[in-house]
Order: sequence, then C-alpha cells, then structure tokens
Amino acid sequence: MKVSEIRALGDAELLKQLEQAHEELFNLRFRLATRQLGNHRELPRVKKEISRLKTVIRERELNI
Repeated sequence: MKVSEIRALGDAELLKQLEQAHEELFNLRFRLATRQLGNHRELPRVKKEISRLKTVIRERELNI
C-alpha cells in the first residue's frame, strides 16, 4: 500500500489496517519459525507497511 493510499484512509481505517498488519507479521514470523514461509521478502514488506501506517498516524496526532 502506498503512502498516498494510506493518507486517504480515515483514522478508524488506519487503526484497523495497523492491526491487520501486526497480525500478518505475527503469522509470517510463525511460518518462518516452522519453515513454511516460501517468500522471505514478505517480512520486510509488512514491517515497512507497519512503519508507514504508524508514521501517518503520528503525523495526524501532531497536526491536531
């Protein structure tokens, strides 16, 4: 998800996306530990998505 797409979301949707990204990261780490993860580039992708979401949330907190 691009930053422009993230900025278009509402506050509730941002928090929902952040929660889903954390769940996805947990599942990927679990699959990595059990050697069932096929694509190892998924972990950094999800981490970057979480960072983008947190950045936009923080930007909104500071602008209010």
